[in-house]
Amino acid sequence: MISDEDKERVRQATDFVQLVAETVELRQRGQEFWGCCPFHGEKTPSFKVNPSTGLWHCFGCGDGGDVFSYVQRRENLDFPDAIRYLADRAGIELSEDGTARRGPRKTRLMEALGEAEAFYHTMLMRGRGEGPDAARRYLAGRGFGSEVCRRWGLGYAPGRGSLVAQLRAKGFSTAEMLAADLALERSGRPADRFYERVMFPIHDEMGRTIAFGGRILGAKREGVAKYVNTRDTAAFNKGKHLFAYDRAKESMAATGEAIVCEGYTDVIAMHEAGYTNTVAALGTAFRLDHVRLVERQRVSRIVCLFDGDAAGQRAAERAIRYLDKTSAALLCVVLPGGQDPMEFLAEHGAAAMRPILDSARPLMDFVFEKRLAGHDLSAPGRRVRALEDMAQLLAPLKRSVLLDEYATRLADTLGMDVEETKRAIREARVPELDEERPPRRQSPQARPSFSPGPSPSSDAGDGAAPDDYVPAEAYGNAPVPSAGQAPSLRALSADERTQVAAERELLAALAERPDAVRAYEDRIAGVSWSDARHEAMAWAMLSTPEGSSPAEVVAAASSVVPEAPRILSGGRVMGEGGLTEGESLGLVMDTVELCSCRRRVRQIRVALRGAAAGDGDSERLFEEATALQRRINELTKKLSTTSSA
Repeated sequence: MISDEDKERVRQATDFVQLVAETVELRQRGQEFWGCCPFHGEKTPSFKVNPSTGLWHCFGCGDGGDVFSYVQRRENLDFPDAIRYLADRAGIELSEDGTARRGPRKTRLMEALGEAEAFYHTMLMRGRGEGPDAARRYLAGRGFGSEVCRRWGLGYAPGRGSLVAQLRAKGFSTAEMLAADLALERSGRPADRFYERVMFPIHDEMGRTIAFGGRILGAKREGVAKYVNTRDTAAFNKGKHLFAYDRAKESMAATGEAIVCEGYTDVIAMHEAGYTNTVAALGTAFRLDHVRLVERQRVSRIVCLFDGDAAGQRAAERAIRYLDKTSAALLCVVLPGGQDPMEFLAEHGAAAMRPILDSARPLMDFVFEKRLAGHDLSAPGRRVRALEDMAQLLAPLKRSVLLDEYATRLADTLGMDVEETKRAIREARVPELDEERPPRRQSPQARPSFSPGPSPSSDAGDGAAPDDYVPAEAYGNAPVPSAGQAPSLRALSADERTQVAAERELLAALAERPDAVRAYEDRIAGVSWSDARHEAMAWAMLSTPEGSSPAEVVAAASSVVPEAPRILSGGRVMGEGGLTEGESLGLVMDTVELCSCRRRVRQIRVALRGAAAGDGDSERLFEEATALQRRINELTKKLSTTSSA
């Protein structure tokens, strides 16, 4: 319990108007201060703060209260933590009845951390010997001269008990050093936590030292972490703080933009280049608490500036889980050539960074493109495997209002049924936010439940859909599969299933009556094939001379696609249904073209989502889609007439 006396001390020590003004532009009207409510969107100020009564109220949303309720809303805290938050700002040590925290007081920990920063900095700037010299060379090699080191309080940790001795001389106890994570207990005695490392001090939003990040000197050694960060303590929580937030918050508020990097040196390089609205997460992925911390500065853009390597890709993928939890646009930049921000600035200069930041893409656009680029989408079975992978990526958004938008986009890209795509996402396991290790490869047992088992016609034994699976439905009549049928078949859209079947009927007809099908060569040239192997087979077969025998045509197909005989053997339309040869071929070709046009329209929809409004590509794609829709209408009417006849 927090005593009433402590609550009142905190209330009196808090400048309510100054607290609100950190995130709200206030104008004084008499004794009150007015601004736009920070808790709902409005253009006309209806939010007021009265410093004499210590109360706030919004006439727009009807909410109001005192300084504690305001902090509860703004920081998403419960009541006791709101008091602790304000006490921490005011430097007040709370005496909590019955639940007093064990260990040293927080203020003593922060004093010890401040002394440690001063010690590390002195060792870097004035220390003698190979260690300090190596630290200075390392920092100089990254463009951080003595002035930069002074501005950022950078340091060097020699280890060997030197910090413990320094803090003991300043009157700090072993318990305080251990509680601040400045020391470790070894053989019953305290030893320096950081040893032969370049030190980056971490501050809270008021500029007080709360933690450190230490980087080893030289190449990474076996069994030695490249970076070591202060563990969570009473003064520090890595999931709630951002490196350089104290320096960046004013610039964030002024520009409406926050830039999030991955490393300490990147942030320093960005600030020194003039991008003073840059921060970094601290030995953890970018988290929801970090998003909320940045949002306090009322930013409209959060630009995640990731390194152009695999780790940067993983960081981008982890960040998408927050897309529906912020009103700011969550954007992404990956620098060219696999460079990190510091390397890019050193090579290209500060001016070259601005256009790249201005052209930042929506985070989901980047993740979609990069993740799908790792998949071969040339065959239906492979697209089913891509769906499995993408469903796990989108699983954190399974209960989001954005699910419909992203599921539709994914379904259009892969030729999948939208409802089956949503089901796949909802049934996928939400990956844990693993901070230190790359994602582990899943075992078949850990895959989502929609992953199909091997079919009798496939050699696949890993639970994946076979690349060459053949729909069991009759051509031209492809009902949505029941729950007992192959999950891979359920995932594909009705158009996709129909197109696969129709393409195979066309190829079977080409094998049986090659010269008759040559009459459709121009139309075949315009097909957007659902399976790349079908396209390869078609052109190999059409390349045979007129008069070639069916066996020769099949041999040509087999030369480019080994499984061609199995694919070509399943034709069923030619000679069935009482149609003439010409009518059967026309029906097959019309169905292939209709599905192909619909497929291309879906692809255009995906492309238009990522295109800038008003550019030439958008206009060209729109015109193409309009022409395709006219053709779809013609073919639909024609096939409907044929079916009714």
